[in-house]
Amino acid sequence: MKQKLLLDYQRAKLIENHVKEGDHAPVVKLFFPWEASKWLLSQLNPVDNVAFGLCDLGIGEPEMGYISLDELMSIKGFGGLGIERDTSFKGDKPLTEYANKAREEGRIVERWKDEKETLLFESKQL
Repeated sequence: MKQKLLLDYQRAKLIENHVKEGDHAPVVKLFFPWEASKWLLSQLNPVDNVAFGLCDLGIGEPEMGYISLDELMSIKGFGGLGIERDTSFKGDKPLTEYANKAREEGRIVERWKDEKETLLFESKQL
């Protein structure tokens, strides 16, 4: 059975974020199963089905920008595989934090320890 690209609640949250101004946490992570490309999306314009988020094409230069979901869904890879949704992804930081970390690392990083967590961990080890 073909996976639904966005669940109804995700679509509603992306649209809500589009209407509200602010630095929203990513709602969904999309990826191509045959390559390193991935997207963390935080907003969706329902009129033209264009999303805003962080894009990583796997070439070491992740960037924030807009992507047409219709275009993404039209791309097919080996065996007809298309874009998929990461069912375990939970965005817990504003998109700009993911973007800053991605620029540092040259790729999207989903989990990392911030300075306070690292200091707390290190102090417990002493």
